[in-house]
Amino acid sequence: MAAGLAKELGAKLTGLHVVAPYFPARSGAEYASMAGFRRSVEKQARLALDAFNAQARAKRVTSTALSVLGGEPWRVVLRTARTRKCDLIVMASHGRRGLAGLLLGSETAKVLSHSKIPVLVCR
Repeated sequence: MAAGLAKELGAKLTGLHVVAPYFPARSGAEYASMAGFRRSVEKQARLALDAFNAQARAKRVTSTALSVLGGEPWRVVLRTARTRKCDLIVMASHGRRGLAGLLLGSETAKVLSHSKIPVLVCR
């Protein structure tokens, strides 16, 4: 969606992959420093951002891809959008409902409620 919109508007894209570190009840610092966790997160980010860049290339849109490990994802999205002077934030909604949606919260909803930059939500 973002690549098509950027193509029509002659805009550039910034892809952002944010992973909040997982902190188990015992010791968050211990788990966050594990090499296996970092490798897994880096692989996941690389796959997601490679797909993002491929879609941008297919539409002939200039793109930059960033990966951030740590921090609350909604805050990282907003900080990155401000820093990069983005005109629009395009996000997906997973559509979680019921208890899962309540317990997991919604990073998209948090961005929507705190952003001064327009946000386009795609399902």
